[in-house]
Amino acid sequence: MEKKIDRRSFVQKSSLGSTGMLLVPGNLLSSFKGHKTQIEIPINAHLWIYASRFPPDWDCTPVLDTVFSDLSYAGIHGVEIMEGQLRHDDSVERLNRLIEKYELPVSGSSYGVGFKMWDVAQHKTIMEDIKTVVPRLAQVGGKTFGISVGGKKDGLKTEMELDAQAALLKKVRFVCEDNGIEANLHNHTYEVENDMHDLRGTLTRIPDFKLGPDLNWLIRGGVDPVDFINAYGPQIVYLHIRDQYKDGTWSEYVGQGDTDFKPIAAALKAQNFEGKTAIELAFPNDFIPKNELKEDWKVSREFVEKTFGW
Repeated sequence: MEKKIDRRSFVQKSSLGSTGMLLVPGNLLSSFKGHKTQIEIPINAHLWIYASRFPPDWDCTPVLDTVFSDLSYAGIHGVEIMEGQLRHDDSVERLNRLIEKYELPVSGSSYGVGFKMWDVAQHKTIMEDIKTVVPRLAQVGGKTFGISVGGKKDGLKTEMELDAQAALLKKVRFVCEDNGIEANLHNHTYEVENDMHDLRGTLTRIPDFKLGPDLNWLIRGGVDPVDFINAYGPQIVYLHIRDQYKDGTWSEYVGQGDTDFKPIAAALKAQNFEGKTAIELAFPNDFIPKNELKEDWKVSREFVEKTFGW
């Protein structure tokens, strides 16, 4: 088995600590096998666990057929891809072919591998990339765009850097809106560490920017997911769900670890959460799973459905 690379290790080493109808190209929705035609809270899957085998660009295009096959088997409602799968000239044709073959839509994409949105020198390159990948995402039916702004290794971002980051985010959001896609801020640890200096800095400048928190990164960044949901509930349109043990080691599937998801589910219900969500599996370095990956996805989906009532 190939060595698994630590989840988004390119970002920063972690410390421990609207109403959803599923939209897809054409009229595929009504023909999806085993899927409801109207899903209140779609349970998607982010394909990181496959992309982790393809450093340093994390582009799992070579195994996309396996990705769609596994997730279709597991009863997942949609595939959240990464920008790497959208940079190929034939990406739209390839993805639409897989969508039709497996009757499984692309729900959206995450974005931000290797970029630093706070660095003005990178803005031109980032916008050129955005103007390539976002329209392609729209052409394959994607509706969400989870943005990671990029961490800073040495010290906290300055006010000037936060200004630059916010200015670029506004431009990215405009391109997304122009293509019928909802942008959201997807956090790792660096956005929420240090009393959420990074995320607070962004929201001070763009108070209405939608949020797509990763619940596990919140925990690892020292933020209680329940407190976060209570504080920002109306802005949350997307969620990433992953599990871990008490020592911070990621579990093989959601529900196997020690994360207490029940109060999180209750907080979301109290906030009338009506967005979308994605399970995201991540394995520690050199970890060899006991199950086939498609079975881990299936067990994870069943746990999320039962625990969250979706």
